[in-house]
Amino acid sequence: MAGGAMVSTGPIKNYSGGMTAFVFVTCFVAASGGLIFGYDIGISGGVTSMNEFLEKFFPSVYKKMSAETNKSSQYCKFDSQLLTTFTSSLYIAALVASFFASAITRVFGRKLSMLIGGTVFLVGAIINGLASNVAMLIIGRLLLGVGVGFGNQSVPVYLSEMAPSKLRGALNMGFQLAITIGILVANLVNYGTSQMKQNGWRWSLAIAAVPAVIMTAGSLLLPDTPNSLLERGHMEKAKSMLEKIRGTSDVDDEFQDLMDATEHSKKVEHPWKNILQRRYRPQLILTILIPFFQQFTGINVIMFYAPVLFKTLGFGDNASLMSAVITGLVNVFATLVSIFTVDKYGRRFLFLEGGVQMIVCQIIVGVVIGLKFGVSGDGTLSQGYANLVLVMICLYVAAFAWSWGPLGWLVPSEIFPLEIRSAGQAINVSVNMFFTFVIAQLFLTLLCHMKFGLFFFFAAWEIIMTIFIYFFMPETKNVPIEEISRVWKQHWFWGKYIPDEAITGGIQLPGKTV
Repeated sequence: MAGGAMVSTGPIKNYSGGMTAFVFVTCFVAASGGLIFGYDIGISGGVTSMNEFLEKFFPSVYKKMSAETNKSSQYCKFDSQLLTTFTSSLYIAALVASFFASAITRVFGRKLSMLIGGTVFLVGAIINGLASNVAMLIIGRLLLGVGVGFGNQSVPVYLSEMAPSKLRGALNMGFQLAITIGILVANLVNYGTSQMKQNGWRWSLAIAAVPAVIMTAGSLLLPDTPNSLLERGHMEKAKSMLEKIRGTSDVDDEFQDLMDATEHSKKVEHPWKNILQRRYRPQLILTILIPFFQQFTGINVIMFYAPVLFKTLGFGDNASLMSAVITGLVNVFATLVSIFTVDKYGRRFLFLEGGVQMIVCQIIVGVVIGLKFGVSGDGTLSQGYANLVLVMICLYVAAFAWSWGPLGWLVPSEIFPLEIRSAGQAINVSVNMFFTFVIAQLFLTLLCHMKFGLFFFFAAWEIIMTIFIYFFMPETKNVPIEEISRVWKQHWFWGKYIPDEAITGGIQLPGKTV
């Protein structure tokens, strides 16, 4: 074995206890933090396709859209940097906030980060609902971004630490399920408010206060995780909490491992410096590439701009919003598929199957739009081809929803040891938010210039990321979160980065011995 002496062998530890009603309720409440992120993703695209909103805040886009004055390509009708800044400004704020959230999560616990996130998001929703100019819109969006940054940093970590190892994938994906429900609710709200004669957009933006209140109230009711309690020196409370969430008093083995991990964590004074060490190289690379790849699936082209995209493709106002509702429903149900399969079939299988399905769907959509709209973008889609595009987009959304969507949050939250977990999750959130910002800011311009080739652009990235997962992503299902280093040690490529002292007790996996 490269890199040192032989490591002792032994099975992965199988701790006592399992799913309890307390854990289920706790994780359900915590996962509701995903509602704020999902609602925001879904609401912005619908609002930016509403004529009243565009006429008030972005009159140049409204004029370009009107049939009398629009001489430009269909692909370019919505191309406005100011309009995309309304959508994308949130994600820069979330990027910056995630680093502050990392320190607060580590020092004061996961609950406080959720509380801050929900409260600031609530203020942003109120400002957006009352907006009278673009400046108020952007300020509100920035505050929403701070809320998203804190929520996305703390919730996945909280879920991974509370869940028993054999159900960690399913419970952690509750966060992604909440995101998809938030998107669906936002699409339904947009469809309803678009029927209002005036101020429909205000209601769409202001109703974001509802998921914010749910997250804020939920954070006040949640218990701390045993990991968080140990980090802050509350040993007895931590053991009592572990017994409560596992439903048994036989938790000595797991508690000892948590204590060992905590003692090691306390010796790490500078997690941001330590995360750059060679021993954490595999986790660091994956926690950068997975959120990067997640955004370059092109999913946010659909989720941010579904109504705009469908409207561009010739769907009417109501039809475009209803099509967004349909994709939102597909998103929710496909995420449920992932919840019930991730701990059975594993992370790698879902990554690979979802990747292949997305590639096929993107290519078909690109070919249809290319043939029917052409380079000039002055063509039209017949009912049959419009339905084909909608079906392919639904299949694409389904593939993302049971693969890169939930796994993009699950895998980075479970692969780091405790001493750098908060820092690792902050990197995951910040990379995700940065490239979400890039895609949100550039999509309408890319659509204008690349036209139907944009779908081939994203398909090419999906090919790259699927190949990467096949060769470099180890399977982490059913492995206790504090023993995850063993999985890296047995990997054909990453094993050389993991020192022997990082492994305690050894590991024997099917067909592999380290």
